[in-house]
Amino acid sequence: MMKRAFAAAAAMFFSMQMAEAQSCGGTYTIKRGDSLSVIADGMYKDARKWSAIYNANLATIGDSPNRVRVGQKLQLPCIGGLPTGLSGGTASAATASAAPKPAAQLTAAVARATAASNGAVGPRKISLLTADDYAPFTDRKALNGGLFTEVVQASMENSGAADFGIFWVNDWSAHLDPLLTNALLDMGFPWFKPDCDQNPDRYRCANFLFSDPMFEMLVLLFVDRKNPMRYTEDADIIGKTLCRPKGYFTHDFDKDGRNWLSGNMIRLEQPTTIADCFELLLEGKVDAVAINEFVGRQAIKTLELENSVDIVQTRPLSIEGLHVVVHKTHPEAQAMIDTVNKGLDAIKDTGGYQQIVDKHMSIFWENL
Repeated sequence: MMKRAFAAAAAMFFSMQMAEAQSCGGTYTIKRGDSLSVIADGMYKDARKWSAIYNANLATIGDSPNRVRVGQKLQLPCIGGLPTGLSGGTASAATASAAPKPAAQLTAAVARATAASNGAVGPRKISLLTADDYAPFTDRKALNGGLFTEVVQASMENSGAADFGIFWVNDWSAHLDPLLTNALLDMGFPWFKPDCDQNPDRYRCANFLFSDPMFEMLVLLFVDRKNPMRYTEDADIIGKTLCRPKGYFTHDFDKDGRNWLSGNMIRLEQPTTIADCFELLLEGKVDAVAINEFVGRQAIKTLELENSVDIVQTRPLSIEGLHVVVHKTHPEAQAMIDTVNKGLDAIKDTGGYQQIVDKHMSIFWENL
């Protein structure tokens, strides 16, 4: 009897040890000598993932990734099955290390919504509008239609809403007007929100309601390694020449009273492609490429610039939220936004939101 009891206790002990060892992500306490790059190198074996740690702890760290202090507790996301062994982590079986690659088929839920947009299924009570070719956020070739699509899907499923469908229209210029303006479809995603406090008359501010931010991304400065640039405060940008391709938003250059563009404090080059921006950078014709982390990092890989381009780590140029929007003239505009926000709160409370983000971030980093 004693042997059996000991064996059972031992089995339970070792199973608990294995569960702890196989956990992914969790709470990390800052030690002397730590920086986000040091932590990323130690925990993920990849110093570049400092931005993933920063993004997951924006509220804790603030506007400068360098402002971490000894004893501060950070939540490390689970990316590619790492880090392991931290308290508060999730079981490794629920991580994305074995998740399908971006080329995998859409989930049945997103596929059904797509079929609905093609008329294969009857009409839905709530219609949500998006488009392809905005990886890692929305793309039918991506896992579950992309990070943002899956967050929207989960939020709607947990909002208590009636039936809904996701419609794919690959002409972004037609989304806000006429499709949403005329209520041909109910809500659209993902859209940036300008500084509506400073500029309430801007088109989106005047005409659309925004959900709570469903994802926040970093806009970073990419610089020539041979010509590093200081950026610790906004004044450091005055007189600089930045590059961002045509078609990308520029509101962050004037937000929070910066007035960089409107006050002619900086020069902005807007060539056709992101590749053109990096070419101008390496030719010394611009001081930095100002672009969101995902586009910038993917460009560095595609253009094979890993040994030529660095990212300014002292602070992001801006932090931009991505939202679901509905036109203010829609008869149920506020109710629909409330529905989205309710579902988003629900998946955040249960941990489902972070699991979705971790899964898609694992895919992104694995393909860099």
